[in-house]
Amino acid sequence: MFPHVMLKTMDEAKPPKRPATYDDLLKVPDHKVAEILDGELHVSPRPTFPHGNAAYHLGGHLLGFNDGYQGPGGWRILPEPELHLGPDVVVPDLSGWRTSRMPHVPHVKFHTLAPDWVCEVISPSTERMDRRKKLRIYAREGVRHAWLLNPIARTLEIQRLNAGEWVLTATHRGTEVINPEPFDALELSLVHLWTDA
Repeated sequence: MFPHVMLKTMDEAKPPKRPATYDDLLKVPDHKVAEILDGELHVSPRPTFPHGNAAYHLGGHLLGFNDGYQGPGGWRILPEPELHLGPDVVVPDLSGWRTSRMPHVPHVKFHTLAPDWVCEVISPSTERMDRRKKLRIYAREGVRHAWLLNPIARTLEIQRLNAGEWVLTATHRGTEVINPEPFDALELSLVHLWTDA
């Protein structure tokens, strides 16, 4: 009779993977976007022209919501802020905080205060990460509104957090002129977000 032998599977034989640290993130070259999601370092190339164009024009449209500019005010809108949310480091394309929560823009390299609104400009290489990992992190941190902007498909999805879950409130397309929450005080013409419009 042979003694009982325990055979390890391939996964059990591998040593456990070390969670990524901020030092790992700092080693990533400046021309890349680095984030830590669920303990994993994710490195993405800089945005493509359609991606950058959409983020730039959307940020320009929202300028009036920043206090100190002519417009409704009440917000602090920042492009590509580095956010340290719990164990995760995320870099949304655009983020906004109500001035009641962020009275002034702090002089810091990164922020730990979760925003009230985020916008992710999605691309084929980042869509899965944006939709799954990042939206889950934003929900966990209590971000109230999330937009997913797709400059290739020419769509803007508006999501609102409800009881810890994202609810799709609207999907806008093409050349629509809309008043999307939470920035419904100004009309947004989607045609300005697309590169070949």
